[in-house]
Amino acid sequence: MGSTSEMKAVAMRVWRRLPVHVFVLASSLCLCQCGAEEDSAMENIVTEKKAEESHRQDSADLLIFIMLLTLTILTIWLFKHRRFRFLHETGLAMIYGLLVGVVLRYAIHVPSDINNVTLSCHVNASPATLLVNVSGKFYEYTLKGEIGANKVNDIQDNEMLRKVTFDPEVFFNILLPPIIFHAGYSLKRRHFFRNLGSILAYAFVGTVVSCFIIGALMYGCVMLMKKIGHLQDDFFFTDCLFFGAIVSATDPVTVLAIFNELQVDADLYALLFGESVLNDAVAVVLSSSIVAYQPTGDNSHTFEAMAMLKSFGIFLGVFSGSFALGVATGIVTALVTKFTKLRDFPLLETALFFLMSWSTFLLAEACGFTGVVAVLFCGMTQAHYTFNNLSPESQDRTKQLFELLNFLAENFIFSYMGLTLFTFQNHVFNPIFIVCAFLAVFLGRAANIYPLSFLLNLGRRNKISSNFQHMMMFAGLRGAMTFALSIRDTATYARQMMFSTTLLVVFFTVWICGGGTTQMLSCQKIRVGVDTDHENSIGPDGVERRSTKQESAWLFRIWYNFDHNYLKPILTHSGPPLTATLPACCSPLARCLTSPQAYENEGELKNADSDLILNDGDITLTYGDIAVSTDGTGAHSSGVLMGGAAVNSDEALDRELAFGDHELVIRGTRLVLPMDDSEPPLTLDSHRQRHRNEFMS
Repeated sequence: MGSTSEMKAVAMRVWRRLPVHVFVLASSLCLCQCGAEEDSAMENIVTEKKAEESHRQDSADLLIFIMLLTLTILTIWLFKHRRFRFLHETGLAMIYGLLVGVVLRYAIHVPSDINNVTLSCHVNASPATLLVNVSGKFYEYTLKGEIGANKVNDIQDNEMLRKVTFDPEVFFNILLPPIIFHAGYSLKRRHFFRNLGSILAYAFVGTVVSCFIIGALMYGCVMLMKKIGHLQDDFFFTDCLFFGAIVSATDPVTVLAIFNELQVDADLYALLFGESVLNDAVAVVLSSSIVAYQPTGDNSHTFEAMAMLKSFGIFLGVFSGSFALGVATGIVTALVTKFTKLRDFPLLETALFFLMSWSTFLLAEACGFTGVVAVLFCGMTQAHYTFNNLSPESQDRTKQLFELLNFLAENFIFSYMGLTLFTFQNHVFNPIFIVCAFLAVFLGRAANIYPLSFLLNLGRRNKISSNFQHMMMFAGLRGAMTFALSIRDTATYARQMMFSTTLLVVFFTVWICGGGTTQMLSCQKIRVGVDTDHENSIGPDGVERRSTKQESAWLFRIWYNFDHNYLKPILTHSGPPLTATLPACCSPLARCLTSPQAYENEGELKNADSDLILNDGDITLTYGDIAVSTDGTGAHSSGVLMGGAAVNSDEALDRELAFGDHELVIRGTRLVLPMDDSEPPLTLDSHRQRHRNEFMS
């Protein structure tokens, strides 16, 4: 105890002898530590508050687009109810987007944040990520984009406008895939393949011709602007070609919707739809090939034959690779749905179909190919093969699901187009460039349609009439694909000018050309109210004609036979069993690949391809009890079926042709073709004469 008291006394004497500044230093250390902890806590609170405000702002931005779509849907219902056709839903969505963009740009002002600090430092490039050292703590800042010198003090307003400007990858990875897939999945294959040669010519040759004509005209415009001093930065010939590629992508969604509603001639619909579907894919690959053009040397914008050939090789490689990838994904999905029992669980089946289809786009982009081409041909493959393996519930679900996604994505994009006209902060509007662009787009479309139509008519039995050509020229609208390609890169002065001009081109074509579709149909005297499923279609000249195998390309006839006898039985439950088509040496493999359903469905055509082509040697047309047969040579005979015997009789033919249903017998499948009730009653003589003309021609 004594020793303890002595130690305390010594300690007290030592503390009394310490200088005063030691106590001050110790207390300061304690206060600094407490202050640092308080600053850190306050900083965390501020960060959480900003995160919460950002979350609310993002929710409000998405709510704006949801309200835009809701308002568009309600107005569409009103237009359909009142039968207004002068403005399509996409044009309406653009108008609503414009109105909201005006409000966001000029009516809403966000107060400045007093915590914002502007510091200047001179660097040679703009780094994508910036690390800032603040009192020993490192903070990461991400590049959001360039801000004009006159907008530095409006950072909050810039931030609000930037939040409603989506990352371009959102369009390519989320919004475009359902639109392109639906185009391939809902393709009317009968009319598409009947006009396949013409569609490929318009889509491939026409798009390339249009691209180079627009690029050459715009390069002349750029040279003129440079001479008169209206060009502020570099604009090379490759930039002009890139502009030609992106505005050559047509998207006549407005026209096609009106065509479908009015039931316009099926061949005209197929030509426009097929061209728009394929030329979107061609335009995407063509634009990427132009960007990949890199001649040797310091100047990357000079002409070099080897660099051009390399770009052409890239075009072929990317397109063929994307095509193969899309078809392969569709085949894998068909095999999975065929050899598994997924059809017993429609929800799982639909989910797998959806994921496999969407992953095609992402897989192609990740492999360096083009997702647009891949997902397009994946959709066509899924419709041709996989659809036959799905359960009835999944068939309905997949069609309705992608139709819904296509509708929402397309209207979202067009609403965003209107919004972007005011919220995009780096617009470059040049009147000379805009006027020249409209002129070049018009001439490029004309060079696509008229010369190719003339050449195609030299080999077509069913000619593309002049009124069809004028309608196709008028219907060359620009839309979602053109916008998505132009907004993907707006880093340079040239790309910003292209983007601003592209917006105006899309607005004009959708509002003016799309809105005038009905009037153009009347002006060109193009028939409407055509039953596209009726086998006896009426040509542009008003003459009734019947589809024959000569109207389909010989290459497609060969493909159809191969597909029906081998691919369909391998990938689906349809078609003849492989045991009946493969050689006897392959019978073990044939039994393995043929499903039990194929034996049950033998002799039946479960798909919609039975009307693609008449490819058998014998075709029998039955009118009630009257049978008219034609063989492969074109010879024909007719007779009355009485107790299984055919008796030739013109009187019986006249009697039976007067009324009744038409039946077309192909491959043992009986398709009933009802007569058009709107036709006036014909006399017996006219029935006999028309019947003879049909089979003697």
